[in-house]
Amino acid sequence: MKTSIENQPRSVSQTEQYLDKCAWQYKLKRIDRVAARPAAWSHQGTAFHSAAEALERSDRTMTEEEAVQLFSDQYSALVNKSMSQEPNLDWWMTANQKPAGQDIEDRYTLGQQQVRDYVKWSKENQPSFVVVKNDKGEEKMGLELYFKVELGGVAVRGYIDQLPLEPDGSTRVRDLKTGSTKSKFQLETYKVATEKQWGLKVNKGDWYLGKTGKLSPVKGVDLSKVTEEEVAAKYVEMDQGVKAGNYLANPSSWNCNFCDVSHACSFSRAR
Repeated sequence: MKTSIENQPRSVSQTEQYLDKCAWQYKLKRIDRVAARPAAWSHQGTAFHSAAEALERSDRTMTEEEAVQLFSDQYSALVNKSMSQEPNLDWWMTANQKPAGQDIEDRYTLGQQQVRDYVKWSKENQPSFVVVKNDKGEEKMGLELYFKVELGGVAVRGYIDQLPLEPDGSTRVRDLKTGSTKSKFQLETYKVATEKQWGLKVNKGDWYLGKTGKLSPVKGVDLSKVTEEEVAAKYVEMDQGVKAGNYLANPSSWNCNFCDVSHACSFSRAR
């Protein structure tokens, strides 16, 4: 039986889309199911994550070239699938008004370099990751870990990219980024979810930035004072808004230019 959007578990991306970007965009994408315009940047990010995860799961025995090949194969497969669904490249989203064909090629090369940089960074820094048990008692390394917790009476789920171990025995939450957008709320959610689901102590979080090949910030974001209640409040606000059917449009040059359903939006400034 299909669950209605009003009763589905929430996520970081849903909540930020509804509260911080545009609730009308949320409605168009998740309720009206408007077909989204494809973007090569999303495929770049997905393929990069796959290569980074495979490297770590191999205990870094995977070579740089093997990791790059994994990225290349997955990126190409994802792009080809999107092109079969939307062959008109003029309809694709790109940054800086770059032609989509050029953007696809550039991100193929950029993604390969980002994977090379990650392999070098990981083998140099040798991060170690926690091991947790799932509901079946199976041990899982702290990589792409699925969580589902209840915050303020709202079911919240997602995947955490990495849970590195800290020298003091605590755990750090880490998100891998191929672009420039960073979300502290995401790290805050991961901290609360990690502590609630696995009983691990989390004081810090950070981002690995593919653009620089480094952590940001190196010393981490202080999450020690983040409470479950303050994180839950945002999910409750979003959940109540969706259940009440409140979808306020928030048109702006930034929101609309990077909205993949702006073509179906009567409020859009990107038309």
